[in-house]
Formats: sequence, C-alpha cells, structure tokens
Amino acid sequence: MKKINTLKLVFILLILSVVSVKAQEFPGDDWTFNKFPEQNGWNIKKLKEYRKYITDSTKITGLVIVQNGQIIFNYGDIEENSYIASCRKSVLSMIYGKYVLNGEIDLTKTVLDLGLDDVGGLLPIEKKATIKDIISARSGVYHKEGYPGGMQEYAPKRCSVKPGSYWLYSNWDFNVAGYVFEQETGKNIYDEVQSQLAIPLEMQDWDRSLQNKEGNTSISKYLAYPMWFSTRDMARLGLMMLHNGEWKNKQIINANWVKEMITQRTSPEELNANVPVFKNTGANFGYGYMWWLWKNKDEPKLKGGIFC
Repeated sequence: MKKINTLKLVFILLILSVVSVKAQEFPGDDWTFNKFPEQNGWNIKKLKEYRKYITDSTKITGLVIVQNGQIIFNYGDIEENSYIASCRKSVLSMIYGKYVLNGEIDLTKTVLDLGLDDVGGLLPIEKKATIKDIISARSGVYHKEGYPGGMQEYAPKRCSVKPGSYWLYSNWDFNVAGYVFEQETGKNIYDEVQSQLAIPLEMQDWDRSLQNKEGNTSISKYLAYPMWFSTRDMARLGLMMLHNGEWKNKQIINANWVKEMITQRTSPEELNANVPVFKNTGANFGYGYMWWLWKNKDEPKLKGGIFC
C-alpha cells in the first residue's frame, strides 16, 4: 500500500458531483464496466487523450468515472486501499449526522461545556468555540496541531478573533471534531464508518484493521483519524452523496444532514482572504461542515459541485 496524492479522491468526488443524477443507478456488490461508453455519448478518442494526460501530467494513481451505476473510465489500481488524507474529515462529517439529529451531539455545546483542554492550556475566549464552529473550521482556536496538514501558517494570533468569526483550515479543529464525536456518542469513529457506510454501501475493499489514529500528544492531545479506502469504494460514497444520502432506496445519511453539510458556512471571498493559496488558480471554493464547495460562477457545470 502506498500513500497517494489527494487528487485521486478529489477527482472521484468532483466528477461524480457534477454529473446529472436523473438516470443514475447503483452498482451491485461488484462494479460493472461499460465496455461501449461511446453508446452513452462518450468520445473514445478524448478518453484516450485523457488517460495519456493523467499518465504524463499528474500524480493521480487511481480514478474512476461513473455513469448509470457503471464504470465508464478507470485508471490505476482502483482496488488498492490508500491513505485518503484530508478526505477523512468529510467522511467524519457524514457519520456526525445520525447523532446530531438524535440529539447526542449538540452543535451549540462549547469547548468549555465539553470539558476540553489541551497541552499548555486553552484560553477563556477559545473555550467559547462551539462544535458547530469546530466542524466549520471557524473555532478561532489556534493551538498547535499534533498532526500536520492544516494551514496554520496563515493563522491569526491566538485570542485575536472571536470563535465563529474567522475561517482557517486547521487540523486542530478537525482532530478535535473526531475527539468530540467519540466523547459525545461513546462510539469509535472507524467502527461507525464501518457500520454507517462500509457495510450498507457494500464496499468491496474496506479493511477495519488498517484504520488507526495518529498524532504527537506532546504537542496536542487530540489525535488525527487517518482513513484508508480504495478508489472504487470512494466512488460509492460519491454516488451516495449524489443521491442526497440515499443508496438503493434506503436513506443511509439523512437528506437534511446532507443539505446541512454542504450549506456554505464560509464564502470564497473570505476563504481567499484568509488563506490565499487558491488565488489566481481559477477555482473558487466555499466551505461547509468539513466539505469544500465549488463556487465557480463562470462554469455552470460545476454548480452544486462538492469535494473533500
């Protein structure tokens, strides 16, 4: 198993998110491959050119395009379980919904209410951050991360902003979101991914034994929850999200929670002002509950597009 560029999974979910769902169907316990995609309007020459582009010009190691419940195009080893990097938070957001809706997780609870603290202590204003702030990446807590991957180089000084008032892509927030999930529900994140998602979606490659928390507890007590999925199993997650949380006439994630997850909490304007890494890239991203939101006004095909 090798670690891969996050683009693998970004492309899976992005492509799925902008395809019409009117004619979508679901795969069985195994994916089927459409051997004649040209009959569904696909240009074979263009697909070959696309494959060459991926090979020559990207770091993508696994990708699928799905139409009508079948794989139209695939690249790389789509069965290999790989480290999905920041996509973990969007998966966590999915499993949050059940417990927000049944009241076990109260998004208005503050860090103080939850009894949370960290190495060296959190300050009074930081303890006013709510769970909602945390899963929106708007906690205003700029304690060091025990697991790198955030954008803390752009963080304001500690205690300089009120919780909820400022967006920053921060692994402190995302790791605490995982801790809060387990504290409030009494459930293990990975066990819940298995029971809420892997089993009902008939994932073919999910391996519970690969899933383990990581982090430097001398820096922060809140561990990260890395996840390992195969490309074809991530495609099942994307297809379910296209159907507003439904899979084969069964509601896997409450449709209202799906809507909540992908409701904009941070605008592209604020995001670019706070973290200028996307400026002049041609991409405009908003942010929801641990989901990125496409907001490209000049490209109608991206309307409603989401990715993790």
